Parts: sequence; C-alpha cells; structure tokens
Amino acid sequence: MNIMKRMSMTLVLSLAFSTILFAETRSDVEKEHRWAEQVIDTLFDGETIWLDAKGHEFLAIEMEASGGDTGRAAIVVHGIGAHPNWEQVVQPLRVGLPEHGWHTLSIQMPILLNDAESHQYAPLLDEVSVRISTAIEYLKERGQEEIAIVAHSMGATMTMRYMEDVSEPPILGLGLIGMQGGTETVYDNAAALEAVRLPVLDLYGSDDLPGVVDFTERKANAARMAGNDAFKQIRVEGADHFFDGLEDELIEIVAEWLEENTS
Repeated sequence: MNIMKRMSMTLVLSLAFSTILFAETRSDVEKEHRWAEQVIDTLFDGETIWLDAKGHEFLAIEMEASGGDTGRAAIVVHGIGAHPNWEQVVQPLRVGLPEHGWHTLSIQMPILLNDAESHQYAPLLDEVSVRISTAIEYLKERGQEEIAIVAHSMGATMTMRYMEDVSEPPILGLGLIGMQGGTETVYDNAAALEAVRLPVLDLYGSDDLPGVVDFTERKANAARMAGNDAFKQIRVEGADHFFDGLEDELIEIVAEWLEENTS
C-alpha cells in the first residue's frame, strides 16, 4: 500500500471513529477519548474492548475469572469523572473479584470536566441505562448469565437511575459503595431504594463523605419501606470514601456479599 493510500485510510478511520464517538451523548467525549488512550497504554490486567451504546462507542475492560468461566459476572461502575481502571476502588475490584470467581466488566460511564460539580451530572443520567444495558447484553452473549452490578459513588447513583429506567433489570444484586442519599444530591438514591427488591449492599466507611454517612439511616428506612429483607448495610471503621489503604478488605467484603446474595 503506498503512503498516500495509507494516509487516506487512516483519515477515513479517524473520521469514522470521531463520528461514532461524538454521537448521541452529552458526556465529554474528548475526555472519554483521552481516558481511553491512557487506559489502553497502561493496562496490565484484563483486556480493553469497545461497546456500542446506540451509536456511541465507549471503553470497557474485561477480565475473566481466574479459575475459568463460572457463568457469573460483575459490572464495575466508576465514580464521578473517572474511568474503568481508576486506581481507587474500581481497579482493585475489577482485578480482585476474578480471584473470587467473578468475571468482571468495568465500563466507562458518562463524564464531565474535572471541575464539574455533581449536580451538573443530572442531564447525563439519561445516558446511563443504555450503557449498563449494553454491558449486560455483551456479557450474556458470552455466557455470563448471573450478573451483578458493583458501583462506587456517582456510579452508584447512576446505577440507581438504571434501576428506575429498566422495569425488570436482568441482574442479581447491587453492591453500592459510598452511595450518597439526600435530595440535595443529583439524584435521591434513598427514595429510589424504595422501589428495589433485589439484594443490595450499602457499603461505606466511617470516614466517608457527609453525604454518605449522614443518610445511612434514611437509606435503611427506604429499604424497609420496600420490604427488602436482602438489604445489607456495612460500615468499615477507618475507611474513607475511596477505601484508601483498605483495598483488600473492600474486595473481601464485596466478594463475600456477592457469594451470599447472588448465588
């Protein structure tokens, strides 16, 4: 192939990618692209893939269970402004859960610029369900029939919006880490829990954000109003919002809860 033809093909592919990348989303797609390049260049564990959410391609990282295919998978959902290999919470879980028999798929969620405040994410919640649904469909096509969602911070909020949008979500349970709860947040997660009947883990640290700690009782009350006996709230002493220094404990708690509640 001559150099001009090669350059022409590269341009066409680049334009095609840009067209897909910028389709039908309010997410900061340029930032998504930058994150993707960084993740792909530095990834050691797992395989990067691209999923299509109604014309918008987004990055995901897939990692098989260490003991072989178990038919069960956890979708890992990151927090505000982050990416699927974020070193706090997300990377430890997506790499650690396979050691406990869980295939993982960590997905890129809609994001904004670094200085964006949580309330500015409200319009992006409309884009959440298609990404999570796409991830579920991808896993099921590959034989992962038992699926749970494990989500952190804003990712937990996005997961609750998915639960509202999808009438019969094909998942076994929700592991929600550092989930805020009040009406002053971008979404009233505590109220949303009143409609959830699936097993739910509400995991947080004693040194977590005020928006997490101050609403633990309200979240528990919402689960009681739902009649959800499979709601479990766990407080980890000394843990901050990112479980810094307590990653092993984080993995063990989530893995044990998954084993007990989604089999």
